[in-house]
Amino acid sequence: KLSKLAYQVLHDQATERPFTSALLKEKRNGIFTCAACGTELFASNTKFDSGTGWPSFYDKLPGVEMEEGNLMDMVINMRNEVHCTKCGGHLGHVFNDGIIWQVPTGKRYCINGVSLGFKEAESTNVDFGVRGEKPQVASDVSGESEFHLDQYLGKWVPA
Repeated sequence: KLSKLAYQVLHDQATERPFTSALLKEKRNGIFTCAACGTELFASNTKFDSGTGWPSFYDKLPGVEMEEGNLMDMVINMRNEVHCTKCGGHLGHVFNDGIIWQVPTGKRYCINGVSLGFKEAESTNVDFGVRGEKPQVASDVSGESEFHLDQYLGKWVPA
């Protein structure tokens, strides 16, 4: 059963408020799934802290499709809407600004956390070694990727 907000996001293309998702700080190995139908959408090792307030990923699993030709997205000309391939639920948007975080694909899938569920690694069939490592940001000399861009300071800071 979906919450009222999850229904509004998945079916009416609403957006949850930033920094409100319980999945924003999720760090366990696993798979992020569609909250409506359970389709596997994103592997946890592609998640990174973009500092935007929504869960961000640099790659997707086959359960995610991009919508082309959305009028609002064409006006903004910076993003494409993304949906679950199984149920068509609205997940969020993909931006081509991933270079800011030096992610391997150059993409940032900015996803409403309320549209997601989470399955720990033991209950998934994804090999986390195959999808790649977590991205490193430019200021991250320690090899850790737990940094985010502080909007007020204008620099990378520990998460």
